[in-house]
Formats: sequence, structure tokens, C-alpha cells
Amino acid sequence: MDLIQAHGMAMTEFDRRVREVAPDQWELGTPCREWSVRDLIGHLVHEQLWAPELLAGCTVKQVGDRFDHDNLGDDPLVSWVVAATAAREAWLEPSALAKSVSVSSGTMNSEEYCWQMTADLAVHAWDLARSIGADERIDPELASAVLAYVESNIDDWSGSSMFDSPVPVSSGADDQTRLIGLLGRKP
Repeated sequence: MDLIQAHGMAMTEFDRRVREVAPDQWELGTPCREWSVRDLIGHLVHEQLWAPELLAGCTVKQVGDRFDHDNLGDDPLVSWVVAATAAREAWLEPSALAKSVSVSSGTMNSEEYCWQMTADLAVHAWDLARSIGADERIDPELASAVLAYVESNIDDWSGSSMFDSPVPVSSGADDQTRLIGLLGRKP
């Protein structure tokens, strides 16, 4: 599975769960400590708002605090759809994966940035599904692709506050279960 396909599939997985959030579920807790369903979706909207700016060549300083507020407003679904559509369009530009982007930690190639966003979308799709009682299954090809990416980077992330410690899973676990456990979630 190529990266742009994986990104699109991860976005679709998250989008499907956002559309399933019932009016009384926005304040439910999530597997992400201290985040409600609204906070989780707000996090992903925030990320999507940044992507077109960074892929257009803006620096973190140039973007500034433009997105440092409640980006969900009165209609979180519309806010998600607008931000996700703009981000996806930016990733579909022919040279999107050949750029360097400015992020808070410095400069990175856009392929790495896209993998980070893809992994975040996929794993948070599971988080959101778990929170609202929706189908937790992620496309198996996507789970395999994201697992391969995460496994190749997990040592660099250990000790950071990005994820809880890995949760052991059975040796015969499928790729989704291994991915979820590796990122500190209880499958």
C-alpha cells in the first residue's frame, strides 16, 4: 500500500467514526488520557488545519497561533469535514511527498510528516470507535502498513509523552491488535 493510499484510507476510517458520534457522546472519555471525544476530534481537526499550511511552505512561526483555539465550534462534524477535505487536497498535490516541512521540532521531509498523520488518523479512529461503541476494526491493509511504520519508529518515541507504554498482546495477534497494544492501548 503506498503512503497516499494509506493516508486516504486512514482519513476515511476516522471520518466514518466522526460521523457516528451521537449528540450525547461528545463528552465521553477516550483511551487518550484526559481527552473527551470532543477533545480527540478537536486534536485531529487541529492537525488537519496545519497540513495545507505546512505543505504550502509556511513555517510554524508564520502560522503562529492561528489554530490555537476551539476549532470545532458549534458544528464539530462540519469543522472536521472542512479541515479534512483541505488537508487531503494538499496531500494529493503531485509534489506533496517531495517537500520538506517545518514542524515544531524542526524540519522534516513531508513523507515522514504524512506517515505521522496517517498513523495518528488510524489509531485515533480506533480510539474514537472504542469511545462511542462503534466498530473498532481498521482496514487490515492499513493496520499492517501503519504497524510497519510504528515498529520502525517506536524506539525513537520511547520515553516521550506521545504514547503510554506498550501493552502486551498474544504472539498470534493480528496487526491491528499489535498496533494498538504497541501504542499503549488495551485491545
